[in-house]
Amino acid sequence: MNLLVRLPNWLGDTVMAVPTLQSLSAARSPEGRIAVAGPWARLLAGQGLVEPCVTYPRSWTGRLRTADSVARLRADIALVLPNSLEAALAAWYWGARRRIGYDTAGRGVLLTDRLPLPTPRRHQLDEYLGLLEPLGIPPITREPRLSVPHDAACEAEVSDLLPRRAAGRPLVGIHLGAAFDASKVWPADRVAALCTLLHDRGATPLLLGPPGDAALDRLVREQAAIPVPSLVGRDRPDLLPTLLAKLDALVSGDTGTAHLAAALGTRVITLFGPTDPELTAPRGPATIIVKGAPCAPCFYARCPIDHVCMRAITAEEVADAVTASLRTKAV
Repeated sequence: MNLLVRLPNWLGDTVMAVPTLQSLSAARSPEGRIAVAGPWARLLAGQGLVEPCVTYPRSWTGRLRTADSVARLRADIALVLPNSLEAALAAWYWGARRRIGYDTAGRGVLLTDRLPLPTPRRHQLDEYLGLLEPLGIPPITREPRLSVPHDAACEAEVSDLLPRRAAGRPLVGIHLGAAFDASKVWPADRVAALCTLLHDRGATPLLLGPPGDAALDRLVREQAAIPVPSLVGRDRPDLLPTLLAKLDALVSGDTGTAHLAAALGTRVITLFGPTDPELTAPRGPATIIVKGAPCAPCFYARCPIDHVCMRAITAEEVADAVTASLRTKAV
């Protein structure tokens, strides 16, 4: 039987789907094939879990161009991880005779195996694993594990990008932004204070983020009491696995970068505010900091008041968590 997994649209969700792929791979017969399609499918290439890995764009025009190439994979079964109508419609178009997914968003008619959405909601990783039940496949793990791809050119580029540091000084990445929107972002003054504290404690802070974080990057470096190296705008997706694996620790909001780092074995300190760590916290070597503001979790993209949940997290407690994490790694 050939199985096709429609992956989630976001990096963190794709990482949270890895235990489902690991369980499928363990149950696969020698003649069976597991293919995946999704915006972050290339992340799974070379992991020994699935093949082929088809990059299925987020844009509608890109998906229309790619749909026929996915259909040519001739899947017998489609496992539809996203809860959108579009994902179920795509699985139907791809010609899979059996289509498994959660019965939500009015898409039940497009699925052959309709599972009720869990109530109360479970961690996203566990909800993906729940889709294995109609196939009779048990989960073999609930913790994503990924390896760094062997790419000499990527390794050389990352080595050139990383700042020079004195021997023995751990390298701590600080990921600034979040795709969700501003409500997940830790304020610039807190990040600047953390950079100074880490430097004073013998670590080298390194700012990370996509080009859209350039203004926040500039603000942090202006407010920090020390020069802070930055890769903002230069740590592109193809470099992320290699780069994150070279960090001794990563500080991040509730973002896909945190999930990827933890899956690669890098110790992660994740700051939660408007979202719920019970649903999306990284699994693996991760420390969660959440202050429990009375209005959280609100799941708002933008805070209508004073960003209470994120401002309540102090630079000192994050620095303490980093220090404890580094100490654990050294043992």
